[in-house]
Amino acid sequence: MKKRILLVFGMLFVFLLLTGCSEVNKPITEESTGFWNEYIVYPLSWLIKEMAHLLGGNFGLSIIVVTILIRLVILPLMIKQTKSSKAMQALQPEMKALREKYSSKDQKTQQKLQQETMALFQKHGVNPMAGCFPLLVQMPILIGFYHAIMRTREIAQDNFLWFDLGEKDPYYILPIVAGITTFIQQKIMMAGQEHNPQMAMMLWMMPIMIVVFAISFPAALSLYWVVGNIFMIVQTYFIKGPDLKATATGKAGGAKK
Repeated sequence: MKKRILLVFGMLFVFLLLTGCSEVNKPITEESTGFWNEYIVYPLSWLIKEMAHLLGGNFGLSIIVVTILIRLVILPLMIKQTKSSKAMQALQPEMKALREKYSSKDQKTQQKLQQETMALFQKHGVNPMAGCFPLLVQMPILIGFYHAIMRTREIAQDNFLWFDLGEKDPYYILPIVAGITTFIQQKIMMAGQEHNPQMAMMLWMMPIMIVVFAISFPAALSLYWVVGNIFMIVQTYFIKGPDLKATATGKAGGAKK
């Protein structure tokens, strides 16, 4: 679990590093060179512009539609990640028993704990890092979409609802909604794991970080986050629906007692 949390924060660091690159202020065009520009950023920028053309020049609607399309494309990865998370959660009682059995901190005992844990994973066909792989695949796409939004000048010149896409939300509505939807998404994803202090930390840290980023970045990016979060909430609900109902029923039963 600690490795997964460190991986998430590591990817957030990479996100900040890449978003701070000098290229983010350079317009993306057909003439832009380099693998990153030619095969990730420009195709996404082109898709946003073409979709806007189909929608009567509305770049706000285009960002919403393209965000949903991207989420649909990476949906199989998200399903795999969710299933891996569920499999790891199912093994938690057995893993806890092993930690209690090998509670000594000496090196030999800890080596035995690692061996027994890996044997447990192999027995149930679970790869503890499988849930992280989809995140690694998604990051270039998500960062590329960020660059496409920031570097497509047509987006910055358009407006949508009450805000200019190229400027910060003047009323901070989108950043707040982005934070709330991130919290809801995390809450659903972590259903049944709230007792874990590390997961509880993630539950609050991610929304706060998203709000801070959203306040600093153009509203177009906040719009992308909000739409993506809503998609994830709906997707997670349908994938984990039975588990969520079981968790809610268990809590209700515990409260009655």
